[in-house]
Amino acid sequence: MSISTFLIIAYQLLIFFGLPLVLGGIVRKVRARTQGRKGPKILQVYYEIRKYLQKEPIDNPNSGVFAEISPIIALYASIMIWSIVIFEWAPFILIPFFLALYRFCFVSFAMESGTSFGGLGSGREILLSVMAEPTIILMILVAQSHIELSLTPVSALIGVLFLLLSFVAILAELAKPPFDDPRTHLELTMVHEAMILEASGRTMGFFELASQIKLAGLLSFLIKLALEHSKLFPVGEFGNMTREILVLPGALVLAIVLGFWEADSVRRKWSWVPEFMGLCFLAILILGTLVKLS
Repeated sequence: MSISTFLIIAYQLLIFFGLPLVLGGIVRKVRARTQGRKGPKILQVYYEIRKYLQKEPIDNPNSGVFAEISPIIALYASIMIWSIVIFEWAPFILIPFFLALYRFCFVSFAMESGTSFGGLGSGREILLSVMAEPTIILMILVAQSHIELSLTPVSALIGVLFLLLSFVAILAELAKPPFDDPRTHLELTMVHEAMILEASGRTMGFFELASQIKLAGLLSFLIKLALEHSKLFPVGEFGNMTREILVLPGALVLAIVLGFWEADSVRRKWSWVPEFMGLCFLAILILGTLVKLS
């Protein structure tokens, strides 16, 4: 094993274990600063997860055994997504399958508890998945084509528009504004939070850790999508090393952008979601075709 390969593996391991613990905290911190507040510490997410994992969960009397194992399965699905993005040990097309498994665990936990808010949040989560996952699959198909964009102004514009629409699809998958508003904790407007209102202790800790890993995985995937389809890096080992090194700062910059976005945007009406995501899918399909032709 060469020194460069060893350094890349060590760098990937550092990202794999460290980035999910700070990325959510960066989003919270930037959002608070933008709103004129001090905000929590960067590692506050890690402290909260550690606190949850040290406590016994209080299970709903109407829940069964799946309510106990669904947080672990959700965590497993998020780790698989994260490992595919970082180490690329499998094709990216497997990511939607693990996203579906992740969502199935959250929805099943909410429905098994038998609460009205759980059913309300589950319905909204399924609506977002139906709208977002086809677009994400299309993004991955373009990513797996390994087509590089030239440095012409037209190709650069196509690439930027494609990445912006891909970012919108990831916002829908993460239930961020304008699809959901994590700043509010009103049950009638919740999506993700409504499904885990009955979670506590280790169950809540596993769910929260899975959510943070999923956030890191999807943001890093978008960065890799941008880096692998440009001709800014030379062909060979040096170019591959440069792309891997830029994943970490790219994900941090994207988390900062997401923090500003959460602070300044609002949630839209649910009747607006299908039309907007349908247009987003069609636009990505057209732009992906233009990428292949450019």
